[in-house]
Amino acid sequence: MKKASEYRLHAEECRALAAQMELGEKRDQLISMAAHWDRMAIERAELIARHPELAMEGEREEETGGASRRGG
Repeated sequence: MKKASEYRLHAEECRALAAQMELGEKRDQLISMAAHWDRMAIERAELIARHPELAMEGEREEETGGASRRGG
């Protein structure tokens, strides 16, 4: 299990790689992977909000502190 912030980082990495590629199936796959990582981050953050006892070290602070929150 990873922190929501780690899932977000994976999504950003997929988008960065996709931005360097020409249009096509592989680029589309990276964009799709980014969307999946984003959904996993949202689900993890919602889980931690409902069950803070499940948070990994520092995760709750990341989710409530704003430093690594999505810009929207």
